[in-house]
This record gives sequence, C-alpha cells and structure tokens, in this order.
Amino acid sequence: MRVLLVEDDPKQLMPLQMALSQAGHSVDGVKDGETAQWLLSEKEYDLLVLDWMLPRVSGVTLCRQYRAAGKTAPVLMITARDTTPEKVTGLDAGADDYLVKPIDLVEFMARVRALRRRSPLWQGDTLSLEDFHLHLDTLTVERQGATVSLSSREFQLLEYFMRHPRQVLTRNQIEQAVWEWGTEPESNAMTVLVRKLRQRLQTVGAADWVESIYGMGYRLTPPEKHKS
Repeated sequence: MRVLLVEDDPKQLMPLQMALSQAGHSVDGVKDGETAQWLLSEKEYDLLVLDWMLPRVSGVTLCRQYRAAGKTAPVLMITARDTTPEKVTGLDAGADDYLVKPIDLVEFMARVRALRRRSPLWQGDTLSLEDFHLHLDTLTVERQGATVSLSSREFQLLEYFMRHPRQVLTRNQIEQAVWEWGTEPESNAMTVLVRKLRQRLQTVGAADWVESIYGMGYRLTPPEKHKS
C-alpha cells in the first residue's frame, strides 16, 4: 500500500514509518499539515495515518478536507486526546479508526492491517496472477510449490507490478509508486532493483516474467503471454 504518515514528532514518526516500511508499504512520512495538504492534492494514497495535533493544519482538518474532496481511502487518527467527545470528533471528521498515544507498534500494525481490508484496492491477503502468488503479510512469492522471500523494496516493486499486470509501467510511474516522497533514487537504482527482483524470482521459475520494454519501462507478464 501507499501510505501517507503525518506526525510532527520525529520520535513518533520514525518508528511508525520504519514499521510500515518493514511490512512492505511505501510510506511518505511528513511532519506538518501543509506538506500533507500538497501531497494529497498531487498523489493518491491507500491509507492515511494522521496525527491530530500538527503545525498549521491539524489532522482533523486534513481528514475533513480529504473526505470533502470525495476521497475514500481509510484514515487512522493518532492522538494523545483520549476523551470520548474528542474520539467522536475525530471519527465524525471522517476517520475510520482512532488510536491513542503512546502507541503500541503491534497494535498499530494490527489496525493498519484491518484498515487495509477496507481499501478499494483490497483483493485479499494474496495477489495472484495465474499460478503466481504474492503473499502480502509475509512478503513472499509462491509458485508451483516453491517459495521465496523478498526484501521490503523488492516486495513494493512486485506488488505494484501485480496490481497492474500486463501493463507497461514507465520508470517514472514506478519511481512514484515505490520510492518515498522527497527521496532521490540514484540513476541506476531501478535497474539494480529489477535485477535483484529477477534473481529472487528465479527460485520460483519466474525471472522472465518481468520484461524490459525498451525506451519505456517494465511489464509483468506470464510467459505464455510473451508468445501471443
């Protein structure tokens, strides 16, 4: 999933961002509401995690604006405010769930998994293309009885391919989907990442499923489709 995480406290932001990334999510982590407003106007997300108390634009205001724009991705509100009226305010602003600080990372990730199931992109815990299966909870690929584990970045790339099977994806599209906002991948980073993914997929006999499309980008296609 593509996640927007907005938290102004670096001591809170970093562990949350790390936990989400290790679970295979692409995370844009920002510290203020204005930057979050801009990102929400430019990019689509599968999940929003919003701190209530943010500089300049609060998490509640962000949530209201997001819902007013007709956006439907799940929203998790995190805050130190724990009274019932405050929880009601957060939920009435459009949040789907509400988590009170201090945050337990195990509970946080359980809430994220639960909200993932409400996403319009939800297709189950496994994405499948013919006999090729990508397990979202374990970051593993299974095919014909063989299994291979992926790194977080390899998983993010393959998940993006699996959500757009047989489509030619440009390098810019892939960069936008896989790399976090504000990062500048090195010029050969994508080439290296694709090579590593193909090496992993050799274990399940699917290295040639990731095609290079000259001058354009890459495409995930089962072998029999290559011949048609």
